[in-house]
Amino acid sequence: MQHIPQARIHGVNQLSLDSVPAPVCGPDDLVVRVRQCGICGSDLGYLAMGGLTGPDVPMPIGHELWGEVSEAGANVTHVAVGDRVVVQPLANGSNIGNGGGEGGFTPLLLVRNAANCPDSTLRLPPELPAEYGALVEPLAVAQHSVNRVAATARDKAVVYGAGPIGLSIVQMLLQRGLSDIVVVDLSARRLQAAAAMGALTLRGDDPALAQQLMAVHGEAAFFGMPMPASTVFFEATGARAVFEGILNIAGPRSRVCLTGVHKEAATVDLVMLLAKELSITAAMAYETEFDEVIEILRSGTLDPGVMITHHFPLSEIEAAFGAARDTESAIKVMIDCQS
Repeated sequence: MQHIPQARIHGVNQLSLDSVPAPVCGPDDLVVRVRQCGICGSDLGYLAMGGLTGPDVPMPIGHELWGEVSEAGANVTHVAVGDRVVVQPLANGSNIGNGGGEGGFTPLLLVRNAANCPDSTLRLPPELPAEYGALVEPLAVAQHSVNRVAATARDKAVVYGAGPIGLSIVQMLLQRGLSDIVVVDLSARRLQAAAAMGALTLRGDDPALAQQLMAVHGEAAFFGMPMPASTVFFEATGARAVFEGILNIAGPRSRVCLTGVHKEAATVDLVMLLAKELSITAAMAYETEFDEVIEILRSGTLDPGVMITHHFPLSEIEAAFGAARDTESAIKVMIDCQS
C-alpha cells in the first residue's frame, strides 16, 4: 500500500508530518494533487488548542488549497483529470482541515462525494496565476464579510486587523469602489502591506485613535459628542478588547461585522447599543463567495499575491508554522505540497 505524508495535530502545539495511506478514489470521489496550501490563522489556533478531535485521534489540517485533479471517480462529471481546481473545504460537510478526515497539507487529497457536490471543487481559470488558487478561500471569507454588511462605494470603512483576512477585506472593499478605508493594527509590517494596497493606516495602541479617525472620516454627533463618521467596522483580530473598543468608538447607526474568531465572551453595553442604533452582524466562512472571488480574480482587477510573504516545502511544515506566528514578518505563508 502506498503511503504519503500528511500534516496532523497530535496535541497542544504538537504538529507532525505523518505517513498515512494514500487516498483511494471511489466512484463519487476526486483525488486532488495539492500544489499549494496556505497557513490560516485558524490552523495556528487549532494547533494551540490541540486540535478538535481529541488526543487519541490526530487531526489533519490545511484548508486553503489548490491543485490538479489526479483521479476522478466514474460518476464525477464537473471536472476532469488534469483540471486546475480550488477545493471548497466546507462543501458537502467534509470539513477538510477543519475537523474532518482529510487535510490539505499533503500531496494527495481525497475529496469525498464530489460527484454529488460540484461546489466542492471549482475550476481555476487558466489565465490566473497558480498561487492565487490558495488565496480563494481567505478572499471568500472576506467577500462574505463585505456582503454581510452590504458595503457600498459610499461607505467609510475601518478594518481592525491587518492579517490575511483583514487585508483580504481591504481588497474586497476596494473592489466595491470604496476609497475611504482605514486599517488598524499593531504590526508595522502588516500596516505597510495595507498601505501598499491603498488604505490609510493607524496604530491600534494610539490613545488618539478616535481623533485620528475623525480627521480621516469626519465627525458624527452623538448627543452633542463628536464621534468618527465611519459607517462600517470590521473586527478581524479575534481580540475581545478590540471588539469592545469598536463598539465604544463607533458612531451612530454604523455597522459592525465580527469576522475574527473569538475565544472569550465580550461585554456589550446594551444602553449604548440602543442609543447609537448600532447594527452588529457576524460573518462565518462563506456561502456563494467562492464563485464570486474566482470571477473577480478572472477580471484581473485584484492582486492578492502581495499578501504572500513566505514559501516552505511540505517537509519543513513545522518551520513554516513558526514563521506564520511571527506577525512582524509574515502575512500569508504558503506550503508547497509537492516538495
